[in-house]
Amino acid sequence: MKVVIFNGSLESRPESTSGRISKYFAEKLWKAGFQAEIFNLADSGIPLFDLSLTRKPLAVERMVQVFLEAEIHIWMAPLYHGSIPGVMKNCIDWLEVTANHYQPYLTDKTVGLVCWADGLQAMQGINTMDAIAKSLRAWPIPFSVPIIRSTLFDQEDPTKISALYSDKFDKLISIATTKKIDKI
Repeated sequence: MKVVIFNGSLESRPESTSGRISKYFAEKLWKAGFQAEIFNLADSGIPLFDLSLTRKPLAVERMVQVFLEAEIHIWMAPLYHGSIPGVMKNCIDWLEVTANHYQPYLTDKTVGLVCWADGLQAMQGINTMDAIAKSLRAWPIPFSVPIIRSTLFDQEDPTKISALYSDKFDKLISIATTKKIDKI
């Protein structure tokens, strides 16, 4: 079963917050036998959304292929000024090119949501992604992970995700993958 980890941040360094969270999810999913792929928005080359173009940009074709082939999505983003990054929304908007498909957008895909903020507002990003996923006909799972960034990493070993959040990430993975298996 294919899983896409959608890194909606413009941070692409492996040691960045998004890089470390993406790696955590990918490793856990690979160990559980899933085909996990990290889709780094920063490396994707997705252009500004423009349906008036006569040809779909190659980067968009690749993104659409990855998103449609994955049965499970993990969307993750930092909270910027009360919402997800605009470039993440721009990327998702390109799914409009699937509007005429038999099953358009992300019909029946399972989506897990993760957002981090420096304060307590990460739930605002979760709510935004939840609304977007639902409008794309996907199924956001009922457990999401809003993160207070200062507690994300282990105090004694800052290279590791804290026990609090590794437990939450593991629960998100378990629910997302179990729900999909039950659906089949």
